[in-house]
Amino acid sequence: MSNSNIEKGKNKIKNFFIKQKSKFAAAGPGRKLNSEAPTPSSSRSKSSGSSSKDVYIPPKRKELSAEAKAAADAALSRVNKDKKEFNTSLAAIQAQVRRELEAERKAKELAEQGTSAGDTTAPSEDERKDLAVQGVYFRCPLISEEVLPRVEWKVKIKNFLYEQLEIEKGLSACLIIYNCNPKEKVETCVETLIKCLENIINHPNEEKYKKIRMTNRMFCDKIKVCEGALEFLYSAGFAEITIDDEPYLIWSEENVEQETTLEGLIEALKCSEPFHLELDRNIQVLLPSQVRKTNLPPDFFRISLEEIKREQQLRSEALEQAQILKTKAMREKEELRVINRYKFSLIRIRFPNGVYLQGTFNVYEKLSQVFEFVQSCLMHEASEFSLVLPTGQRFSESDMDKSLFDLRLVPNIVLNFSYENESRMLKDLLKEDLMLLIQSF
Repeated sequence: MSNSNIEKGKNKIKNFFIKQKSKFAAAGPGRKLNSEAPTPSSSRSKSSGSSSKDVYIPPKRKELSAEAKAAADAALSRVNKDKKEFNTSLAAIQAQVRRELEAERKAKELAEQGTSAGDTTAPSEDERKDLAVQGVYFRCPLISEEVLPRVEWKVKIKNFLYEQLEIEKGLSACLIIYNCNPKEKVETCVETLIKCLENIINHPNEEKYKKIRMTNRMFCDKIKVCEGALEFLYSAGFAEITIDDEPYLIWSEENVEQETTLEGLIEALKCSEPFHLELDRNIQVLLPSQVRKTNLPPDFFRISLEEIKREQQLRSEALEQAQILKTKAMREKEELRVINRYKFSLIRIRFPNGVYLQGTFNVYEKLSQVFEFVQSCLMHEASEFSLVLPTGQRFSESDMDKSLFDLRLVPNIVLNFSYENESRMLKDLLKEDLMLLIQSF
């Protein structure tokens, strides 16, 4: 197939989803599991700010009436009679940071008793409160602006595609095949479907190519096992008929959907691909006391927690038996084995005023993307700055194109923020709307 045909096929898929996206998104925006329920006004704020990369946009709420304000104030005073309100002024935040830093220095030994990031026990409901982050979240711009875990996106994508079958059966069936089945099954299924249609095109007078026995082993192992494959054949002109008590799929030109051709369906099947989920940074701004939480949820791991626990146990037993010193090569191999467990990395940036900025990254993202993320959160985005390792080492220009995995910034790391021009005042480091995120902890 020529490059022009491939490009036309991809443009057709893209235009189809732009047209259908608004219908599916009408149900309202999604929200993270640990976030407040969205309001209509916050939904508008979310969509209008989608062009600003990795920047939190606070919701705009409607002003309450005087009566509603009075009732709300009275209720709050009864419930929180002795509770102090959180002071969001910069001076109050800085004072809180200084108090916590002092307490942290005095109780440093307590922090060492905390669980390490590599803890392998599955968190219970109470233990989830001690997680550094509640999960890994994604966006899928082709469908909606919602932010959801990967598992929820799989369900949402599947529901969306099946809703489109009545509108565009052939194209929707192609996308169901790619998005609702394991990769190894998809490759075999697509190859077999293309062969079936090409046989009909190349041998129009051969009846054997127009009939598929549904109990045939090839059909059961390669086509029937894939979601969307039968719908694709129906849109191509096949219909199910029983012959001698056996089910068959019989092709007829009259059954081909209007404005659909076998060549067009083959092209659509070759151009389709799984939806790409964009990793959401899940921005958080933390006080020093909150940074002690370093436990990571299961979403960060490549393998199950049970497998990690079993691996650690076997390795501990082997070390006890070996009773030998580790060489440099052994230490490097051990380090690689540990970081290979993780798919994502939690990056924390410590600012001179004691506040921490936190974001989630894929382990194969480049260091330059971490710098871009930090820059987008600064009050003065044009300012030059550095991120320094806990050892005091600075990154070089060549490090910018290296992945977090290659730089061993996995599974979590704290980098110290430093302006290149140290005479710059330390106040107003992060944008004001990001500082408000401290209230949510």
